[in-house]
Amino acid sequence: MNAITLSPVPGPGAAVSAGAVWTPRTPWTTAAALTRGSLLLLGLLLALAAFALATQPHLRYGIESRALAWLLERQLSSLEVAVDPQAVDRVTVSDPQALPDEQERVANWLSRKYRVAKEPMSALVAEAFVVGEQLRLDPKLILAVMAIESRFNPIAASPVGAQGLMQVMTRVHSAKLEDFGGNMAVFDPLTNLRVGAMILRDTIRRSGSIEGGLRLYVGAVSTDGRWYIDRVLSERDRLHRVAAGQNVGFNAPQRRTGLSTASASNPPAVSEAAQMQAPARESDAVAPASMEHPPIPAAEQAAKAPPVSPSPEPVQRLDTPYPGTPYPAA
Repeated sequence: MNAITLSPVPGPGAAVSAGAVWTPRTPWTTAAALTRGSLLLLGLLLALAAFALATQPHLRYGIESRALAWLLERQLSSLEVAVDPQAVDRVTVSDPQALPDEQERVANWLSRKYRVAKEPMSALVAEAFVVGEQLRLDPKLILAVMAIESRFNPIAASPVGAQGLMQVMTRVHSAKLEDFGGNMAVFDPLTNLRVGAMILRDTIRRSGSIEGGLRLYVGAVSTDGRWYIDRVLSERDRLHRVAAGQNVGFNAPQRRTGLSTASASNPPAVSEAAQMQAPARESDAVAPASMEHPPIPAAEQAAKAPPVSPSPEPVQRLDTPYPGTPYPAA
């Protein structure tokens, strides 16, 4: 007996064309139809996204930045110490070979004497020459003050509050530091150099001479500040000779100003242009190069007394030695 196969009857209202064969829906056919529709929708969305990225560069840049940040975060999370790819942008350095010959000689000599890397020293020397030209101040005088004040230690600090390369008193000169972002900028080497150079320029103008300006800068009130003035000007003289190409020992003979208390309190008036005059040259006979400083005579040590401010406005007081200095306390 033959089996009879019955085809499902279309539902009410279904239109069946002549000769058409009705195929029943199964879960597989439904899933295939949904997949085709999803792929079509996804392709349309991708096409629209590609068009938007091609016509809107800021959207593309934003997506790339977020993706890169996410990848870096994933990479850094696997490290024990966090790294900073932008750290090199905060380093104060310069290529010594890119400096003019005069500045390169000065940078190399200071680097060897004070045991500072040539690259950061080159940046300081270059900046001193730029600031010196702007302020009509001898750049070698600026470098000499840094050498005596901090031995080029950008984080040096004294017990009285002098900080940085040029030992700037932040509580006295906070107004100048405000233009650089606040008192903490004193530890930025270039900012400290600029602010210290402005203070030095102002003290020279107030006193009328370089010697008097250095006396005010160090805050020597009860004494003539001869010890400090001799040190700074001797270093400046050495730098002038180094810049000229001479072979100068680290402890070449030191000048003696013979400055008295009376003459320091009433210095002779000089023009501002005199600040740029070359100093008197020392004898060409130089001492052998040495990394040690000559001892300070006992008489000079006894002559130094704690400074006292002579006016309601405090002066730059920097004669307290920084940590590790071979010089005695004021």
